[in-house]
This record gives sequence, C-alpha cells and structure tokens, in this order.
Amino acid sequence: MAAIVWLVAGILLAAAEMLTGDFTLLMLGGAALATAGVSGLAGTSLLVDAVVFGVSAIALMLLVRPMLLRRFATPPPTPTNVDALSGKSARVLETVNEHTGQVKIGGEVWSARPMHPGEEYPEGETVYVMKIDGAHAVVWKGP
Repeated sequence: MAAIVWLVAGILLAAAEMLTGDFTLLMLGGAALATAGVSGLAGTSLLVDAVVFGVSAIALMLLVRPMLLRRFATPPPTPTNVDALSGKSARVLETVNEHTGQVKIGGEVWSARPMHPGEEYPEGETVYVMKIDGAHAVVWKGP
C-alpha cells in the first residue's frame, strides 16, 4: 500500500512541476517514484522509505537539478532591435565627423558620429557600429 502512495505522490509532484518550471518539484517527484520502486520491490517499512526518499531527493537536488537548470532554465539572450546593431558593419553615406554624418546599417539609414571626436570617415567607407546612442550610431573604422 505504501508503494502506491509514493507512486501517486511522485506523479502529482511531477505534474505540479508544470506550474513552476523550477525543477524542484520534479526532483521530489523523482525521489518519490524511486521510493515507490524500492517500497514495491522490497516491501520496506515507513522508516526505510523515508530514508530512501530523503537520500534520493538530496541526490537529485544536488546532482541532477543544477544540470537541468544550466541546460533549460536560462536561454541565451538574443539581442533584438537596437541591441542587435552593435558589431555590425555599415556603409558611410554622408561623411561622418563629430557634427554630421549618415551610415546605412542593414538597409536602414542612421545618423552617425565617430567613436573618437577627431576622426572623420569619408563617403563610401565601411565602418563598424560600436553602440547606439539615442538616435545616433557611434561608429569606428577599426584598426
């Protein structure tokens, strides 16, 4: 009878994991399922079941959960919009100096200024977007 209780508890904990996504309830559910297996095969007492559950839960929490969190919990950030422009190359449409200038970045025309105030990039030059500062692309020729 104890094995059935552990089995139901394991299934309920694993199902409840879908609401949290933290992998904690899944690890506890796995420990309950392992305890159900041991209890069903060996017919152990409640004390032994509690020890098996505790050891299984600790092992799963310390060994398996960190690997699952690294793999699934935090997707790598994908830069979008303005953040995706840094590092892209641009073609100078109008001479870029510290007061004026325009560049074309991936089909879009941006106002631009050089990264270092004294620099100037003539029309037709290829430069690299270092950052976006407001409505201006801060560009650099590179080494």
